[in-house]
Amino acid sequence: MSLNDRIGAEHLGFTSDIPPFAFSNGSDILLGLNYASAAAGIRHETGRHLGDRITFNQQLQNHKLTVSSISDVLGGSYLASDYLQKCFYHIGFGSNDYLNNYFITAVYETSSMFTVEEFTKVLIQQYRRQILKLYNYGARKVALHGLGPIGCTPYEMSRHSSNESCVEYINTAVQLFNHYLKLLVDELNNNSRLQNAKFIYLNFYDMSMEVIQQPSAFGFRVVKNACCGTGLNNGALTCLPFEVPCHNRNEYFFWDAYHSTEAANKIASRRTYLALNESDVYPFDIYHLVQL
Repeated sequence: MSLNDRIGAEHLGFTSDIPPFAFSNGSDILLGLNYASAAAGIRHETGRHLGDRITFNQQLQNHKLTVSSISDVLGGSYLASDYLQKCFYHIGFGSNDYLNNYFITAVYETSSMFTVEEFTKVLIQQYRRQILKLYNYGARKVALHGLGPIGCTPYEMSRHSSNESCVEYINTAVQLFNHYLKLLVDELNNNSRLQNAKFIYLNFYDMSMEVIQQPSAFGFRVVKNACCGTGLNNGALTCLPFEVPCHNRNEYFFWDAYHSTEAANKIASRRTYLALNESDVYPFDIYHLVQL
C-alpha cells in the first residue's frame, strides 16, 4: 500500500493499515485487502529489471482468489457479489510503465516499438481490459488514479534535466495517458453493460503541479530535491538502508527519488476524498462514490 492509499483509508474510517493479500486470513478479508506491489505495471514486463513484482494481471488473479474466499466466508457467490458491490476499489497504475519501461531505453524495447502516443493508446487499451475483468470479479465502485508529473521527480530530473527543471517530454507523455484515462472513465460510466458500476478519475497531475509551482502556499520549501537519497537532486539513487533523511521532511514534496512525502500525500488524499475544487476529481469525489 502506498502512503497515499493509507491516508485515503483513514478518511474512509480505517484505523490501521489494510493488510496485504499475502497475509489474508479468514473473515478478515471482508475488511479489505491491499494487492499493491512495488514496480508493478499494466504491462507484464514493466519493472523486471528491478526484480520480482506482482503485475496488475497477477493482482487480478489474486483478487479472483479473494472473491472465491469471500464466497466461502459468506456462504455463496450471490452473497459475495452483493457484498463486493458495496466495496471501494482504489486503483493506480501507469507510472511504472513509463518510469520503469518506456523511458529506460537501454533495457526495454517499447520506445523503439511505439511512439509515445502509440504506447499510451496500447497501455490504455490493456488497462481497459483489466478494469473490465475487475468488474467481472465484482467491482462496482472504482477510483482510478491519474498519473502525477513523473518528469518532476528527482529521479527523472537527475537523469535528464540540465537546469533543474521538470522533464517536459516525460510530463507530456503522462498528460497524454491522463487524457485517455479520463476518456476511459467516461466510456465505462456510459457503458450500459456495466450495470450498477461507477468509475471516477483522480487528477493527481494538476494537484501536484499546483504545489510544485507554488510550494510556499502549501507549506513546502523544497520541491526539486528528495528528502532522502544520493546524487543530483538526491535522485540518482533512492533512499537506502541506514541513510539519514532530511530533518525537515514536512517541508519537502518528495520523500525519495520517486515518491512524495506524507505531507504531500495528505493534501492529495484530502482533496480527492472530499473535493472543493471540481478539477481535482471527475465526475465526483471519493466521498460521493462510496455513498452510492
